[in-house]
Amino acid sequence: MQTEVTSKSGGKRLKGISAERGTDRPLVTVITAVYNGQPHVVGCLESVLSQDYPNIEHIVMDGGSSDGTIDVLRQYEDRIALWRSEPDKGIYDAWNKALLEARGEWICFLGADDQFLPGAVSAYMALAACNPLAEFLSSRVKVIHSTGYERILGCPWTWRKFSRGMCTPHVGSMHRRSLFHRLGTYDTSYRIVADYELLLRARHQLNAAYMPAITVRMRAGGVSTTRIALEEQARAKVATGGRSRVLVALEMYFEKSKTVLHPPVRKAFGKIMARRLNSERVSQINDS
Repeated sequence: MQTEVTSKSGGKRLKGISAERGTDRPLVTVITAVYNGQPHVVGCLESVLSQDYPNIEHIVMDGGSSDGTIDVLRQYEDRIALWRSEPDKGIYDAWNKALLEARGEWICFLGADDQFLPGAVSAYMALAACNPLAEFLSSRVKVIHSTGYERILGCPWTWRKFSRGMCTPHVGSMHRRSLFHRLGTYDTSYRIVADYELLLRARHQLNAAYMPAITVRMRAGGVSTTRIALEEQARAKVATGGRSRVLVALEMYFEKSKTVLHPPVRKAFGKIMARRLNSERVSQINDS
């Protein structure tokens, strides 16, 4: 006998209350995918609600949690634009579903265990106003480990850096809606790095703007630095980014070896990589 799959949903939009579009303050859509995130999701929701920017819609896609996450979402029924709970095929499938519901001119993705810092969205929109042609905004994020160790990530986007690896954490970035119209949605064949692969599609033609402010507090964890993630990233670099297969293989080997190579060996290997990268850049210039 087959088990019936039920879809649960709620939020202001289902009650006929929609965020404003076409005002002098662009609508910002915040998308959160969650699965059994009850211990942390309240902090995520509150960090969005406490933003001083007045035109935000928060869309939460739950993958069918069984730990009390849905009860939390129901408690925020009158303050979340839209939430839905149903089985999905992973975070990028959930993001793609949310993109179909998003109405904002700007769209960003906030993890269920991550939190916006005060004034983050206002800072993004000020950056957008100063860079009217930008379609991708990025910032810095503070990564907090369970041990108490903290690390700051994020740097200005350049194709040279980005083609070698994700230098703009997705949680610390914002996408103009038109960017998805141009590039498409997330390729769910990538289980870990689909956010990186999507931006690789733009190649050097991504119009980006950066601010050095820290906008998000991010809980460390996940699988973005695992062997599987590195292999997925290598596939994306070659298939979408147009990189040399040999050079990408060397880069992946170097990343995998960081934790086992002694410093002198790692330094020597780094010099070899630098020479290879320089040769690649010269070749690209000559080809153009």
